[in-house]
Amino acid sequence: MSLDLNDYPHLAKADLPENLRRQPKSSLGNIANELRQFLLNSVSASSGHFASGLGTVELTVALHYVYNTPFDKLVWDVGHQAYPHKILTGRRDRMTTIRQKGGLHPFPWPPESEFDTFAVGHSSTSISAALGMAIAAEKENAGRKVVAVIGDGALTAGMAFEALNHGGDINKDMLVVLNDNEMSISENVGALNSHLARLLTGNFFNSIRDGGKKILSTMPPIKEFASKAEEHIKGMVVPGTIFEELGFKYIGPIDGHDIDGMVDTLTNMRKMPGPKILHVVTKKGKGYQQAEEDPIKWHAVPRFDHTTEQFPASKPSKPTFSAIFGEWLCDMAEKDPELVAITPAMREGSGMVKFSQKFPEQYFDVAIAEQHSVTLAAGLAYAKKHPVVAIYSTFLQRAYDQLIHDVALQNLPVLFAIDRAGLVGADGPTHQGAFDISFLRCIPNMIIMTPADEAECRNMLYTGHLAQSPAAVRYPRGAGMGIEISQEMQAIPLGQSRVIKEGKKTCILNFGTLLPEAIKAADAIDAALIDMRFVKPLDHDAVISAAKQYDLIVTLEDGAIKGGAGSAVIECLQAEKVLVHVLCLGLPDEFIMQGTQQEMYAELKIDAQGIEQQIEQFLAS
Repeated sequence: MSLDLNDYPHLAKADLPENLRRQPKSSLGNIANELRQFLLNSVSASSGHFASGLGTVELTVALHYVYNTPFDKLVWDVGHQAYPHKILTGRRDRMTTIRQKGGLHPFPWPPESEFDTFAVGHSSTSISAALGMAIAAEKENAGRKVVAVIGDGALTAGMAFEALNHGGDINKDMLVVLNDNEMSISENVGALNSHLARLLTGNFFNSIRDGGKKILSTMPPIKEFASKAEEHIKGMVVPGTIFEELGFKYIGPIDGHDIDGMVDTLTNMRKMPGPKILHVVTKKGKGYQQAEEDPIKWHAVPRFDHTTEQFPASKPSKPTFSAIFGEWLCDMAEKDPELVAITPAMREGSGMVKFSQKFPEQYFDVAIAEQHSVTLAAGLAYAKKHPVVAIYSTFLQRAYDQLIHDVALQNLPVLFAIDRAGLVGADGPTHQGAFDISFLRCIPNMIIMTPADEAECRNMLYTGHLAQSPAAVRYPRGAGMGIEISQEMQAIPLGQSRVIKEGKKTCILNFGTLLPEAIKAADAIDAALIDMRFVKPLDHDAVISAAKQYDLIVTLEDGAIKGGAGSAVIECLQAEKVLVHVLCLGLPDEFIMQGTQQEMYAELKIDAQGIEQQIEQFLAS
């Protein structure tokens, strides 16, 4: 989108933070208003994360106005809310390319801009990263400031509190901005609280507080009384006692859409030494009514007409794998009252809304706490319940020790429904589900299933639910093949593959939902095709039989080649001392950038044409 200066006269002067800081404070409100409108226009034209960014417009303007970015370091958590940051840091004219192949990265990304100080995409990393930068800044002694911006939801992860505990203990100069958009303490926001924030951050109050502490340090009984008095008084007017106990000076909550108040408070806090927290209250979707009323629906949006406030009408589509899982979960709960389902804050994305409403006593949303979700499931399994953990592939990485130590080591029957396995598309490298096969395959007691279609997925979930050991069913983002699904569930014998077609010279061993591409390629070159279905236990008999019958074995998977299903096949052949040519196709040893699934399949040559081409090149060599 090209910038029309007539539409955005104030924002036009703020293409970079250094130019923003040249503007009078009185113009910041106009800049924020135009920034919000620009965000609306660009995202509606391109698709992308929406409601979170609308809520952080004033906060972003105030931070870049007060802090000397990029010399001062600004660390965003997750990054959904960083679109206004991108617009103000030299990327305004490329915003319509965000999340697209070759376009702007969906989250803060240091290779893209010096203003993006840390690559993010997963929750609750900002305080730890900012603390590391604050330690380095102190040693540098150049006056550099460090700010972390974290949402209230991200504080549900233990890592955030680990960082707060450490940061308060070592007393480094850093600011944590707590962006509270749940409105749970909205009644505390107003003129009185903003005035209190200005007062508590001012030089007069802090000189009295710090000076008083020095004087009272020589009189322990009085010091103890004064400290408790301050704590109780603050506890009555601000909800920050826990942060004070962790060693942070707490200010707030203040109105996150009062830009003048935020600039004043941040200016004062920039001068305050040591660790400190500013609690700001914002409204997700601010300035766009539908997004304010339903921030979940408007969290990430397709292209839409913002003048009508409607998404484009979509054609009836095939059910997604997430929806297939959600239906199976409800059907299974009808039959098994001991089933319990757990999600780390991904109810909507994992297709669990219906289950949560229909079986509330068997549903647990543990918030952004992947480690806890896995060990909670282990405890439930130990107590003879039948836990199902619905989790994205990329988020299961965050609970790897719990998976090994608390589940697999004790051989507890926990079923992992791994959504967003393989390439996810527009969210890019932080969210690609590339590694789950590789990191699960090496764990003893694990069963790993890779359904090729919806019917297999449903039956594999049932198979995993009946298993008496840890089991994982991995399935991708998006819709399946559209095949008919039987209401009756059937268990699949562990480690049993199925032959799709016979062929000559070459045999393709498929693992997962690339089967339609494999069928096209196999037909084109007259290759045999086997849907392997299980990575672990592997169908050793099928692998050995194919190796003895064909000249070339080709493995195909929507996951990392290194350590993946292809590696399992090679290990099987090596163990049986069978010599045959093997070509492993899948994701290369690199982080895959954003783009649609089909675009990336084509680029990585794991679509039908690419599979055929790679096989022909291998045979020619």
